[in-house]
Amino acid sequence: MEHVLGIGGYFLRAADPVALNAWYRDCLGLDADENGVWLPAAGPTVFATFDPDTDYFGARTQRSMLNFRVRDLDAMLAQLRAAGADVDEETQTMEGVGRFGWVTDPEGNRIELWQTF
Repeated sequence: MEHVLGIGGYFLRAADPVALNAWYRDCLGLDADENGVWLPAAGPTVFATFDPDTDYFGARTQRSMLNFRVRDLDAMLAQLRAAGADVDEETQTMEGVGRFGWVTDPEGNRIELWQTF
């Protein structure tokens, strides 16, 4: 049986695509090229489904949530706050998995940040 090899992309609708691309580059350091190609560091990727009434993604209208692995969650959250980003005050630790924090991009998309153990 054929199977997928990994995540090939994540695509977002945006009222202002240029500004949103700049936010991801300037606030999260996502250094994609002019075609959107980004070469992330190797590491785990989670694919999980959630109940339709979950609050985990923030707004109920958000049907999916992007999760980025980070080296230092506290440093990333401080960097985002310094840039004026909408950062949740709460962080969570999942034993054996890692630490999590959240930020909402300028277009209202909640993003999860994951520091693995």
